[in-house]
Formats: sequence, structure tokens, C-alpha cells
Amino acid sequence: MKKILEIYLNLLDIILNEFSSIVEYGEIIYTQSQEPLKLRIYFYDESFLDIFYSKSGKYSYHWERRFIDNSIYRHDNAPHRNWEKVKTFPKHFHNGLEEDVIESYISDDPEEAIRDFLNFIRGKILKKNDLGIDYGNISEKKD
Repeated sequence: MKKILEIYLNLLDIILNEFSSIVEYGEIIYTQSQEPLKLRIYFYDESFLDIFYSKSGKYSYHWERRFIDNSIYRHDNAPHRNWEKVKTFPKHFHNGLEEDVIESYISDDPEEAIRDFLNFIRGKILKKNDLGIDYGNISEKKD
């Protein structure tokens, strides 16, 4: 697996270059010992996305909107016992609420995953802006 900093820098480049219509800015957040902790992306609607990767292969894409409309959307692969019955376990998707968990078909490739999730986010943000664009739902299985 690539080093975490390399993953974050690559994802940040994709995000800022391909999703500038919804992204205000992004930053890598570091621990006190200067290890990269997570990538945070700020959107124009004042929501944000935290992207976390660990050396062990754990990940989380957490779109925080609780202060806007009380929703969260998160793909992660933490093996929570509560979600063992989800078909894609340990991968799962929190679909608007922490307790509303469904299958996650997000790619294991970080570049593909971030593009898919940001297309989902863009669709939600633009739909809120009455532009009527729907970019699909990556919680649904692709053919």
C-alpha cells in the first residue's frame, strides 16, 4: 500500500482539480508528531468531508452535514458488530443517519472511490441548489 501521505496528496490533487465546482479548499490534518491523520475537504455549502486511511487498510469517507440538515454519509470498513448482517460487511454505508446502514460498493482503489463519492456529494449539493442534477448513488451495486 502507498504511504498515507502520498495517498492524501494524490486525492487532494484529484479533488481540487476535478471537483472545484463544489470544493472550497482542502487540507491534510496532522497529528502532534506530524504524521498525516486525515484529509479534510471543505465544500461551498459549509459541509466538509473527512477522509481517513490507516496503514492497516482501514478507511473512512465521512461527509459531515449534521449542522446543516442533521445528516451524515459515510463509507467505511470498520468491522462493527452491529453491521455484520450487511451483505458487504465489513464495508458499509451510513446513508444519512448513523443508524441507517446499507451495503457499500465503493471501490477499494482510493482514486476511484473518491471520484465516486464526490460525484455522489456533488449530486446532493447541486440537488439542494435546485439544479436538478442527479449523479447516482454509489451505495448501489454497479454492473
